[in-house]
Amino acid sequence: MPERDARERAGDFSEVGLGYSEEQAREEAERCLQCRNPTCIEGCPVNIDIKAFIAAVQRGDWADGVSLLKERNPLPAVCGRVCPQEDQCEVACVLAKKGEPVAIGRLERFLGDFDLACDARHRCVAVPGEPTGKRVAVVGSGPAGLACAGELARLGHAVTIFESLHEPGGVLVYGIPEFRLPKSIVAEEIDALRGFGVEIVTDAVIGATHTLGELREELGYDAVFLGNGAGLPVFLGIPGENFNGVYSANEFLTRVNLMRAYEFPRADTPVWRGRKVAVIGGGNVAMDSARTALRLGAEDVFLVYRRTEDEMPARREEVHHAREEGVRFEMLCSPVEVLGQDGWVTGLVAQRMELGEPDESGRRAPVCIMGSEFTVDCDTVVVAVGTRANPLLSATAPDLGLTGRGYVETDEDGATSIPGVYAGGDCVTGSATVILAMGAGVRAARAMDGWLTGA
Repeated sequence: MPERDARERAGDFSEVGLGYSEEQAREEAERCLQCRNPTCIEGCPVNIDIKAFIAAVQRGDWADGVSLLKERNPLPAVCGRVCPQEDQCEVACVLAKKGEPVAIGRLERFLGDFDLACDARHRCVAVPGEPTGKRVAVVGSGPAGLACAGELARLGHAVTIFESLHEPGGVLVYGIPEFRLPKSIVAEEIDALRGFGVEIVTDAVIGATHTLGELREELGYDAVFLGNGAGLPVFLGIPGENFNGVYSANEFLTRVNLMRAYEFPRADTPVWRGRKVAVIGGGNVAMDSARTALRLGAEDVFLVYRRTEDEMPARREEVHHAREEGVRFEMLCSPVEVLGQDGWVTGLVAQRMELGEPDESGRRAPVCIMGSEFTVDCDTVVVAVGTRANPLLSATAPDLGLTGRGYVETDEDGATSIPGVYAGGDCVTGSATVILAMGAGVRAARAMDGWLTGA
């Protein structure tokens, strides 16, 4: 897929990939063997009929391809950009055994973009079911909440989404940078949901504005879906993390992505524009933070990761893009202290590591090399080592069962310990992929429909 030049794109927030033309899409689709036993479908967390939608691209029937995609995935333009297809459907493609798999994700994006480019009359939109008279509250407007709301509306239920921030979209908006997922695409998908009859209430923090119990007892919702994600940042617990210039990746990306800090003072929320930025972590959020810091004008951005690049959980594509754009990788080292002066960050002390035996994750565990500490100058540190479930909602719902790590406990259909309350996405599993969260949202919606109607 064509991409913008690395030097050009590192200076702005416009999208990196340019997408397929019609000719390129058909050419790529023609590589699909249309297997009798399409293993790619088994690799998709929501079992999209990949074989069928690629066949539609082969014959140039874009609208049919979109319709086939949306039977299982209401946000193809989003998933075509941010889902790790290389670890899901594409790794299961038979062509992957001998070489390059069919670029299923890029074809998904092509069809999603085709649908968004259509006028409202010609877009592929599901038809709402006959009204059931039931009202459902959905907490959170990220991928799980949006998918659940869409499915519930399709089944005829009246749905209201409660979003804690001032714009809907959840992690799709506040967490993923514009250069990977343009906000306009998320907005289009959300507008389609509104057109479908879904109401969205912003600036409503469930657990503060209303409790879970109040949603049902005072506001009269018949059922509730919890899709409020896992947005509580994890820090390292090392000395110096309170210096000015230390950010959690959540705060850093939210300020830039959602609050448009890069437009300050035109936007209200400022962000410290570091000259030399250390990003700690090796996942996609770390890559997003590093590449965002470059775009804010940092002269030097480096990743600090305690294993090697082979063990990094980030997508290979994101690692490749970060390297192309000039992010440095400091592998096999772990921070032990943030240095500062007059309240501001001045440097980072790190310790060299080596790889030992595999740990419970299956990856070789990092082991400290004693006496190997070294100091690097920096004026900004972004900590991107994971998130946890925010306890705000659960603290006001004592009957809601939680796992030992604080995530909502559910059965396989998303039912929680409270009858009529379901949950899905990161608040249940911890941070996962967009498509897994959407799959959980759809699965819970269908189970809620059965609970609401007694079917």
